[in-house]
Amino acid sequence: MNGLRRWLRPEQLRELSLLALIIVALLIFGMQIENFLSARTFNRIAASVAIIGVVAVGQTLVVLTRNIDLSVGAIVGFTAYFMGMQLHANPSMPPLLALLLACAVGGLMGLVNGLLVAYGRIPAIITTLGTLAIYRMLLVNYADARTVTTDMVPAWVPGLAQANLFTLGDFGLRPMVALALAVVLLFQLVLVYTQFGRRLYAVGSNPEAARFAGLPARRTVLLAFVLCGALAGLAGFMFLSRFGNITVVAGQGMELQSVAAVVVGGVNTFGGSGTVVGALLGAVLIDLLGQGLIRWLGISEFWRDAILGLLILLAVASDALILTWLRRFWTPKETRLGRPSESVGPTRERRHGL
Repeated sequence: MNGLRRWLRPEQLRELSLLALIIVALLIFGMQIENFLSARTFNRIAASVAIIGVVAVGQTLVVLTRNIDLSVGAIVGFTAYFMGMQLHANPSMPPLLALLLACAVGGLMGLVNGLLVAYGRIPAIITTLGTLAIYRMLLVNYADARTVTTDMVPAWVPGLAQANLFTLGDFGLRPMVALALAVVLLFQLVLVYTQFGRRLYAVGSNPEAARFAGLPARRTVLLAFVLCGALAGLAGFMFLSRFGNITVVAGQGMELQSVAAVVVGGVNTFGGSGTVVGALLGAVLIDLLGQGLIRWLGISEFWRDAILGLLILLAVASDALILTWLRRFWTPKETRLGRPSESVGPTRERRHGL
């Protein structure tokens, strides 16, 4: 039992349960919906998850610090429209420069959020609710009732959403999906192996203790918001590549989707625990349920939003009940009684679920 406790943590159990739920959902929808288990369905879900998954990675960084960013949808929309107009005016812009510019625009918006939260001491939910409205209004004024269309941008932009890096039968790996997977892998490594990642967990677990320990708590929160904004900017470019036609409502609702992916993925809303891999699995499950239920039962978009809300409530309830019990079971009795135990792994391993 001690060996099992060392190598399998409660957070990993959440990720394994999500994998099991995804498999069960695939089997159910595959039996009820004709041609559901096809390359077309896979490509549609992968393209959708790639965008919301990148946003969810940034949201994870913020939630780990015991905060939340409700402005990510507006950042995605503004960046998508801004990059569409910039590429229209400068069609010779290199792809890498376009990606970096999108990240820079989103990072600047995230910087505003971070300064207000970390140094202005304004609660994150109030700050980002306000900047959500401000950034959306900036988009409305900037767009001036104009629409970015596919024929306004260079051909390589929509090509990113349609090309395949390689194919295996009818299945193909598209550049946007590969980019999203690279982002998830990079930030999972950052959380586990870097000092910044350990600070995110420490600040979220106990902000006061982190300050007393001399950790740069404000700077850590600020950087989390900047990275969240930058990743939302990257997702905005991916949104432009996938849809092509961008209006002032682009990215609307992504804040709810990203929060749902993070919470369903096992990231604690009170900070201090969770992984970006779990957030990605949460995004996959949510998108799979949404598309499957729409095709199976013909539900509307409004019902899909209601399902997102229900999943958030269930995930929070499971964190409060099931994971609390699991952590109590997984903690050796000697540790609970205040005595040291040799079976307890290093602090970093306990925090990251390794």
